[in-house]
Amino acid sequence: MSRNTELIENFCKAWSRLDPSELADYFTEDGIYHNMPAGPVQGRDQVEEFIRGFAGGWTRTDWEILNLAETGDVVIAERIDRTEAGDKTVDLPCTGVFTIREGKIASWRDYFDLGTYARAMS
Repeated sequence: MSRNTELIENFCKAWSRLDPSELADYFTEDGIYHNMPAGPVQGRDQVEEFIRGFAGGWTRTDWEILNLAETGDVVIAERIDRTEAGDKTVDLPCTGVFTIREGKIASWRDYFDLGTYARAMS
């Protein structure tokens, strides 16, 4: 396993702790997170604030990696994100495309169906 795929595996596991500061620390100082239904956010502090905002009501999450592929500094992770927010749950198919720079996430684009998430969480 390469260092890049190991980084992304560890990042996906870290989500189960729901700690926005820990998650933001995986990013470069100028890192970009583009959660596709929303606009991109840039900068580690902004990434942390964005994560804190949308995951703030989550009570549990576990991300199962189905497929992990790497080419150069890009890692692609196909996942099922199993998330609970109180009594609401969703098993959300996602694909994340990560660009790695110097052992950190320089950019992350996450693709999923917002309708699936919204129906489960409303």
